Amino acid sequence: MKKRGLNALILAAIAAVSLTACGGSGKNAETKDTNTTAAVSESTSEEEAKADSSSDEAVTLVFAEVNPLDTIVGKTDQAFKEKVEELSGGSIQIDIQASGVLGAENDVLDTMLGGGGTIDMSRISAFALTSYGANKSKLLSIPYTFAGRDHYWKFVNSDLSPEFLMEPHDIGLGVRGLFYGEEGFRHFFSKTPINSMEDLKGLKIRVSSDPVMTGMVSALGANPTVVSMNELYSALQTGVVDAAEQPIANYKGNAFQEVAPNLILDGHTLGAIEVIVTDEAWDKLSGSQQKAMTEAAQYASDFNKKASEEEENKVLEDLKANGVKVTEVTDITKWQDACKDVIAENTKENAELYQKILDMK
Repeated sequence: MKKRGLNALILAAIAAVSLTACGGSGKNAETKDTNTTAAVSESTSEEEAKADSSSDEAVTLVFAEVNPLDTIVGKTDQAFKEKVEELSGGSIQIDIQASGVLGAENDVLDTMLGGGGTIDMSRISAFALTSYGANKSKLLSIPYTFAGRDHYWKFVNSDLSPEFLMEPHDIGLGVRGLFYGEEGFRHFFSKTPINSMEDLKGLKIRVSSDPVMTGMVSALGANPTVVSMNELYSALQTGVVDAAEQPIANYKGNAFQEVAPNLILDGHTLGAIEVIVTDEAWDKLSGSQQKAMTEAAQYASDFNKKASEEEENKVLEDLKANGVKVTEVTDITKWQDACKDVIAENTKENAELYQKILDMK
């Protein structure tokens, strides 16, 4: 009995030690497994997102661009295309139709707003939506609003930006903004030399059908003349217009220096750009595909911010080296004063909102 009792005690002790050891091992294993799972989860989240999207129904979105692909905006479009196709695991394909083959900006917008699904996306000038009733977007095209690029990007990264992006959707236009970027400050270029604001007087200057731009050109003493972007080269060549205005990279990208080799750097507005998508196209995407589009939008906006100024500086030096007469405006005060009434008239409906943008300097 004593021997059996001793054996029982020994067995009980062994069992207790085993249970304790197992309990300790289980806790350590659980901690290790948790840490491993977190690490794997973090490292594979993008892959999982791709897998989620790649199992979705494939969709091709037609993307309209009025400028060539080798411009700042064209490169931004391509950055967005590559990233959204990567993040969606190929379930979203972006078909970029560049160089205005689908029409001028307003033609593209008419098609998108009219429905029918032939154009799903477009890169536009932010002010292009002004003539369709997007009054907040108008504020981005007001002359001499942005003191510099940093000022503009403060707006883009502010709490106001999403409100502006969603304005066309909110007012029922059937499109929504995905992201903002820029293509540099816009300047006048002409067939004859322009050395000062006075040299603009009486010139026929090409404008889009935008009331702010039309008002600004008139305020500077020139004659605004509506010509579509894809007809501008020939309009300059044949004398339909004497001058126009564009960001520097677009000026060179469209070879306007061949017919209008004079550039005055007045920087009247920053070329704010926006990529939009129709609500019809957006709504047919799955949740994971919409997420891929949103993440690609942020990527493309960041790409644009970095590339725009660098590209513009290179282009300007190339233009100078190839004989374009470039005139610097050292005092912009007279230009600003000439546009005071235009600024007041076009901001009065959203004066408080406009002031918020100005205060971001």
